[in-house]
Amino acid sequence: MRRLIAVFLTISLFSCEKDSNTFTFEGTAAGFDDGTPVYVYKVERNQPEVIDTLTITAGKFMGNYPKSDEIALHYFKVGENKVNHIFFLENEDLKATVYKDSLASSYVSGSPQNESYKAFSEKIRSFGKRKQDIVQRFQQARKEQDNLLANDIQRENVMLVQEEANYKKQFALDNNNSIFSVMLMSEMLSRKEITAADANDFVSSLSPKIAASQITTNLKTTIANAKKADVGSKAPDFSAPTPSGEMLALNDVLGKYTIIDFWASWCRPCRIENPNVVKVYNQYHDKGLNIISVSLDKENQRERWLKAIKDDKMDWYHVSNLKFWNDPIAKMYNVRSIPATFLLDEEGNIIDKNLRGNALQAKIASLLGQ
Repeated sequence: MRRLIAVFLTISLFSCEKDSNTFTFEGTAAGFDDGTPVYVYKVERNQPEVIDTLTITAGKFMGNYPKSDEIALHYFKVGENKVNHIFFLENEDLKATVYKDSLASSYVSGSPQNESYKAFSEKIRSFGKRKQDIVQRFQQARKEQDNLLANDIQRENVMLVQEEANYKKQFALDNNNSIFSVMLMSEMLSRKEITAADANDFVSSLSPKIAASQITTNLKTTIANAKKADVGSKAPDFSAPTPSGEMLALNDVLGKYTIIDFWASWCRPCRIENPNVVKVYNQYHDKGLNIISVSLDKENQRERWLKAIKDDKMDWYHVSNLKFWNDPIAKMYNVRSIPATFLLDEEGNIIDKNLRGNALQAKIASLLGQ
């Protein structure tokens, strides 16, 4: 890990003069014992490193640091608490407010990025409270066997999830000079809340300084991988060991239509979905449907993988590198969660993604049904 470029300065709390080349990071932390440490972290190349340890005295702490144009994410933790408090350095004096009884509500103010992040956090917490209310009302409706009300609440939840996604996307666009916005768009892309095209448009709007940061470079790589496995693209070819140990390539198994199915024996949603996939395969295989399943089982789960294939009656092509989330095929297809499916035409072009349940049945029926 690269050593810190900036060397943090230690100065007396009783200094009377303000150094124009430094900024202060001070905070209030009422209720904490004197001597409680405040650990300041910097995240570089996805690795956190403690760069300073401050001490709470009479409910306050303070540090002084040199100004820098370096772009990096910072956070701090109080004592042995596991809650991370994100903040951003903008060469301005910063003020942290830490609530002992509500650490999640703590915040840092004093600069544009920190102020916008504070507003964002408050909004996300409000979404969380609304979701909790929906869950409680849904459970009550189910308890009272009021299916009509339960269905209405479910639709309300879908609308709330979309409202939250729209808010996060707009926040990133409105605050495109912030590394947090880059982080936010990266997360939304990995969760498939936005498309690779959305993320690419966002990247093109970044300032040269933010665009040149490592975190943006990582996002660009994710976008490139997502585009390779997006609808309309040619499915990347791959080969991997079959249960018998032979190598099998995607191009060797293409049918009139082919499903690439990412799953694992340990994945409960995958196992729940398997009977539906089996039903579709048995109904349409003779008409040209092929399936190749890519398992993300671990090296020590080989027997479990083979047993799951037999138990779930998955009578089609199977491959696995037995490398869990480090599977190179999953990375090639930008798979971050399973089950994940890709539907290909006979030329190997991706024509749809992540079809499950009735949606999968309907799609294949439209392609191969009478």
